[in-house]
Amino acid sequence: MNTPTRHPYLDHPGPIAFAHRGGAADGLENTVAQFRRAVEAGYRYIETDVHATADGQLVAFHDATLDRVTDGAGRIADLPWQDVRHARVSGVEPVPLFEELLETFPEVRWNVDMKAEPTLGPLLDLIARTGAWDRVCVGSFSEARVARAQRLAGPRLATSYGTRGVLGLRLRSWGLPATLRPSAVAAQVPESQSGIPVVDRRFVRAAHARGLHVHVWTVNEPHSMHRLLDLGVDGIMTDHIDTLRKVLQDRGVWV
Repeated sequence: MNTPTRHPYLDHPGPIAFAHRGGAADGLENTVAQFRRAVEAGYRYIETDVHATADGQLVAFHDATLDRVTDGAGRIADLPWQDVRHARVSGVEPVPLFEELLETFPEVRWNVDMKAEPTLGPLLDLIARTGAWDRVCVGSFSEARVARAQRLAGPRLATSYGTRGVLGLRLRSWGLPATLRPSAVAAQVPESQSGIPVVDRRFVRAAHARGLHVHVWTVNEPHSMHRLLDLGVDGIMTDHIDTLRKVLQDRGVWV
């Protein structure tokens, strides 16, 4: 992997191992307890998601509602933080504020998926207030949302492509014309879509030619991890943090 570093966030020797939601396979996704387990396992990059409560508090949580993974219920956007804070993931662990995560794990770099438009302002305000510009990369399925974040924050903010940006890069890899946002530092893509591999050698080559990292989610099988690393991807996001660590250790690139 010889991709030039376009932002301090990406300053890391070797492929980046991302703990997806802290390691969602353990059943305590997006909780302080699970993030701590990932950090104790040696992870320094963690993927998480953010939603804004009705009173503008930014919580680390994937779903729009509490119902699937907690003993609470309701849309986070409709609930005040006072209500959300009492919900327990798997009936055990509280839902954390993203600010709490920045404070609790000062050595960690965070890949943050903005799940809805109301997260944009509070997230940029928090990054600015805590001086966490080098510790956070912001992404979203919405290219428009992440492009707005980039315009507001400028080059201090590391961003990845949204769906439209990834499609443009895919077209470029086939030699077709497409407009690409020049400010992105990474293309973060699924391992496959509808059973068809998304990442191939042409895609990786096209990204690297533009100085972009390629980070692939969510990869849980060792053979897929090896295939992607052989293609030269720059990072892998996994629910199975012990599996990815072993793969990277076996290849001599675990840092």
